[in-house]
Amino acid sequence: MEKQLRMLLPRGKFINVAASRSRSMSCVRGKNNRTTELTLRMAFVRSGFAGWSLHSALVGKPDFYFVRSKTAIFVDGCFWHGCKKCGHTPKTRSKYWSAKLQGNQRRDRRVNRKLRKQGIHVIRIWEHQLARPDQVSEVVKQIQRNFTTSGRNQHRGY
Repeated sequence: MEKQLRMLLPRGKFINVAASRSRSMSCVRGKNNRTTELTLRMAFVRSGFAGWSLHSALVGKPDFYFVRSKTAIFVDGCFWHGCKKCGHTPKTRSKYWSAKLQGNQRRDRRVNRKLRKQGIHVIRIWEHQLARPDQVSEVVKQIQRNFTTSGRNQHRGY
């Protein structure tokens, strides 16, 4: 995929990129993102969720994996995973970005299918769902309901 994406760029790489843009893009991290993953991790701790591990070696490397309930949770960035509510395709190098974001979405669907074939329940949470404390609590409640209605209980309080 990388090779195909590079073909969409002049001379196969980003050129004439402002230093400020380059710096901001280099700060994007795949894990331990403060605004999403760490927010949800702390909410799990405060809510008494137990039995989860971080960045499991499962296909797709879920952000959280609840071993006993076989539940994988991904926290997807709105830009990188193409959120319909607030994601967008940049106007600069739009062919590249469109292909990149569509590729990410195809990979997400493929990962979901593979995990489900292994009997693993998949939950995907959008970055914007963790923007405010009340939204974080709602996400945690929904996950908790999912565990209790599916018999996948992971809460210490039960």
